[in-house]
Amino acid sequence: MCKILILEGERSVLSLTSTAKLHNDVEMPRLGLGVYKMEDGKEVVEAVKSAIELGYRHIDTASFYGNEEGVGKAIKESDIPREDLFITTKVWNDEQGYENTLEAFDRSLNKLGLDYIDLYLIHWPVPGKFTDTWKALEKLYKDGKVKAIGVSNFLPHHLEELMKDAEITPMVNQIELHPELHQQQTREFCAANGIQVEAWSPLAKGKYFDAPVLKELAEKYEKTPAQIILRWDFQNDIVAIPKSTNKDRQQQNADIFDFELTEEEIKRIDELNLDEKGRTGPHPDEFDY
Repeated sequence: MCKILILEGERSVLSLTSTAKLHNDVEMPRLGLGVYKMEDGKEVVEAVKSAIELGYRHIDTASFYGNEEGVGKAIKESDIPREDLFITTKVWNDEQGYENTLEAFDRSLNKLGLDYIDLYLIHWPVPGKFTDTWKALEKLYKDGKVKAIGVSNFLPHHLEELMKDAEITPMVNQIELHPELHQQQTREFCAANGIQVEAWSPLAKGKYFDAPVLKELAEKYEKTPAQIILRWDFQNDIVAIPKSTNKDRQQQNADIFDFELTEEEIKRIDELNLDEKGRTGPHPDEFDY
C-alpha cells in the first residue's frame, strides 16, 4: 500500500504549482501536460499556450514527438518567466550513445529555443547503449545544461544496470502507470532509491472510465472518472502528465485539488490493477529497438 500524502487541512494550498522535490532538491510540478502525438505547429502551440494560461507550469515533450519547435514557440509567446516553467524532453532510441546523445540534446535545445532543460530523460532502455547515454546525461547535468536527469520506461533491472557505474542516481523514472497497471515493483525500487515516479498515459486513453468504482466516486465528489484517477495519482505521490489539446479538458484535468479520496477509496481503486495485462503501450523488455 502506497503512502497517502495529503493530510487534513492541506487542500487549500494545493494547486497546479504543487511540486515534488527531487533528490537534488529541484522542484517538479506534480501535474503537467503531455504532448505526445500533438502535431507540430498550430495544434501543439495552442495546446501548450492554453495549458500555461490555465496555470500549468510543467510541459513534457520528446525528440520522438516531433513537436519541440511548437512547444518552444508556445513558451516564447507566453508571458510566464522561463524560470517558472518546467520543461521535459527526451533522447530517442536511435540518438543514444555518448556522443550521439550530446548532439541530440543540442538539437532539442535549439528546437525548443531554450537556454536549458529542466528534465532530460532517456526515452527507452536501449540494450547496450543506455549506460553510455546516461554518462552523456551526467555530463549535461554537471555542465549546468539541465536541472535534472532521469529515465523513462526503465524497470528495476535496467535501473540496477545503469546505477552500477553511474555517478548520479536518476531523479525521475517516467513509466506507463494507472490504476490498471500499478508497476508496484518498479515503484518500490524507485522509492527505495529516491527516484520520483512519473506516469505517462495516466488515464490509459480512457479505456476503463466506466469502471463502477470510478463512476461511483465521480458521482460522490461531482468529478469525472479522469479526475478521480488523477487524484489517485496525486495522493500516491505520482507525477502525472495527461495529454489534451482541448482547453476545457485541460481545465478538468487540473481541477483535482478541492477534494480528497479516503484511504478506503484508494484501496478500492487499487483493485482495478490488472498487472501486465493492463498495459496500453509496449513492455520495455519487448520493445522493437
